Amino acid sequence: MRIAGKEYRTIWYEDDVVKIIDQTKLPHNFIIKDLETVDHAVNAIKSMEVRGAPLIGATAAFGIALAIKENNDLKFIKKSSEKLVNARPTAINLQWAVHRMNNKLSFIKSENLFDVAINEAKEICNEDINFCENIGLEGFKIIEKIYNQKKKTVNILTHCNAGWLATINWGTATSPIYHAHKKGIPVHVWVDETRPRNQGANLTSFELNEEGIPNTIITDNTGGILMQRGEVDMCIVGTDRTLSTGDVCNKIGTYLKALAAYDNNVPFYVALPSSTIDWETKDYNEIPIEERDAEELSYIEGKDDKNNIKKVLIYPERSKSMNLAFDITPAKYVTGLITEKGICKASTNGLKQMFSKL
Repeated sequence: MRIAGKEYRTIWYEDDVVKIIDQTKLPHNFIIKDLETVDHAVNAIKSMEVRGAPLIGATAAFGIALAIKENNDLKFIKKSSEKLVNARPTAINLQWAVHRMNNKLSFIKSENLFDVAINEAKEICNEDINFCENIGLEGFKIIEKIYNQKKKTVNILTHCNAGWLATINWGTATSPIYHAHKKGIPVHVWVDETRPRNQGANLTSFELNEEGIPNTIITDNTGGILMQRGEVDMCIVGTDRTLSTGDVCNKIGTYLKALAAYDNNVPFYVALPSSTIDWETKDYNEIPIEERDAEELSYIEGKDDKNNIKKVLIYPERSKSMNLAFDITPAKYVTGLITEKGICKASTNGLKQMFSKL
């Protein structure tokens, strides 16, 4: 996708280093950062310089390659794998990518290990791009159907950032939107601001602007009244982990959007590549919900009238706050899952028909 008219991926290998777009600096500054060690990769994930389940997984895959380059020792690689998996506990792609890398490398001769690792990390990236493009083609059918019935702009509500910045390219929730836009269907996106890190405002709106797609930023609590007024035709969100039962773990606030959509008969879709499906966990209460630093809530960062980036305290100094990063949307509130293989019901039977893993 494009930034300032130039095509980019979110992560790539060039000149013997892994390169990322530092998403903590967007939208005001565009900075490409080098990752040279596995600790750089771990920190990029922890600090959310990279974020979004598919991109976290890709970064972890490159992190394994960087660990091999740094010290081609089995104990070091195992320790590095553990550090990567523990960097952020909720997104299943992280664990999935590390396990895939280690399984791939387990039978490779030591002298070839790094080349194989780099190529496998690149393959994970290429697969994700294909998955996300296919998600877009499947989701486009839903938007097209709404447009054919409505004959006017299709209003789509998103939550947080499930755009190309959360993947390698195309995005999950945004991919159908990009395909609709490219095919000439008029779309408008309601972009949840998504406190505390404002990833909807800072990232989703940013990337939609770069692609020339009309969008409007709203506070996290505005979606309900827009649905009541009939100003939302459909919701599309991403997911950091979807169980084989169809229950969805995503950015905090997703559950409330699903409830509002359910109450107002607004279709609520979840877009995901199969790498984001947790085939093992059956009870969503067992999903580890990341609790992040409370300072993400109490401080906010922005650009002042002199173009300086400043961080300011917005809460009372003595107040306590809780910063849960994710919530669970039960499958009964999900209209359908948009995957790279097609659209299915958010249920065990639905996923079983779509995939052969169950």
